[in-house]
Amino acid sequence: ALRAAGAAVQATDLVMDGRAENAFCAVRPPGHHATREQAMGFCFFNNVAVAARHALDVRGLDRVAVIDFDVHHGNGTEDILAGDERVLMVSIFQDPLYPYSGSEPKGANMLNVPVPPYTRGAEVREMIESLWMPALERFRPQMVFVSAGFDAHRDDDLAQLGLVEADYEWITLRIMDVARRHAKGRIVSCLEGGYDLGALARSVGVHLRTLAGI
Repeated sequence: ALRAAGAAVQATDLVMDGRAENAFCAVRPPGHHATREQAMGFCFFNNVAVAARHALDVRGLDRVAVIDFDVHHGNGTEDILAGDERVLMVSIFQDPLYPYSGSEPKGANMLNVPVPPYTRGAEVREMIESLWMPALERFRPQMVFVSAGFDAHRDDDLAQLGLVEADYEWITLRIMDVARRHAKGRIVSCLEGGYDLGALARSVGVHLRTLAGI
């Protein structure tokens, strides 16, 4: 758990120092359910929130975005970052589903998009395009952090959304578009959920290839 959080911090430094264009942290345990005071949902430390605060408090950035496309609401990340005007968090998640939160954002800097069960990729893309993208454009983040959960895949039994690898490629490309325009391409992505190993491997593979431009 310490190394997972440390990987996110090290990745932030590598990208900030120009030693990497972007980074993906293939870490477990995941982080986005861990709150300020409580470990929960397989998560001990909130890796992305730790990295985002490192970019702000240690590396001196003024604005960072956190993008969470895990099938579960990132309640811990919201708990830690809600109300911090230096952060914009945008997320999609199945609702209702564990941890049964997110329908009422805790802060004006939280853009939560609850998605009904059995929603497929085309509808999720429309939500992202119409809701996430205008908010990210207005915010102009200087760095982008991604809670990259792949458990919204149609083969994953822990939830009932219908994303496929092509959807994750599209989401990654849209994130990269924002990062290129406002953040010098700086992205740190951290693995969150994903419980069907075949779907997880294929989805992470397309995410990585897209980030690497290959």
